[in-house]
Amino acid sequence: MNEEQARHEICRVGRSLFERGYVHATAGNISVRLDDGFLITPTDACLGFLDPAALAKVDGSGQQISGDRASKTLTLHRRIYAAAGDAARCVIHTHSTHCVALTLEGAGPELLPPVTPYFVMKVGHVPVIPYHRPGDPAVGDLVAAEIQRRQASGTPIRAVMLDRLGPNVWHTAPANAMAVLEELEETAKLWRITGGRPAPLHEDAIAQLREAFGASW
Repeated sequence: MNEEQARHEICRVGRSLFERGYVHATAGNISVRLDDGFLITPTDACLGFLDPAALAKVDGSGQQISGDRASKTLTLHRRIYAAAGDAARCVIHTHSTHCVALTLEGAGPELLPPVTPYFVMKVGHVPVIPYHRPGDPAVGDLVAAEIQRRQASGTPIRAVMLDRLGPNVWHTAPANAMAVLEELEETAKLWRITGGRPAPLHEDAIAQLREAFGASW
């Protein structure tokens, strides 16, 4: 995906998430890793009304090159890219309602148990990162350490949950990252409307998902 394609894809994904209620107001941000840096949505931008030409472009060291002022979460996005390697070409952060509600209700150390096969296959483990103010650079250290710890254990992750703020998800393309976000938020919704009562999938069922689909759990 070249830079022009990435600009339009960021706007398409942002608009889709906004129109379907996965993001609201000016909450959330999207970035894409390029060969010569990064594109990221501007600070305080509404994801439903993005302008491809106004997206912030920064170089590999995080210095802004063009566009409106970059989102304050740029540092976190760059730490995710560095820690996740080739598994991350796009990062999406939202304040998705049901995910945030679970942390307000005291979820942790992981946001959700393995209650559906598609949550296990498409999302995987979602560690909850302790609360820090929005944009706090210390969060990047915590998230990078969690990514590296999970990689070392053989269960790489593609999402973390920032306590009281929302999920950060990543994948190889914006559409793929959006699908992870959707599956995560819908599983959180299922968990909440059932009162947190469903039993998790049995280990034998999870083992079948690992064998058949390469699930990371």
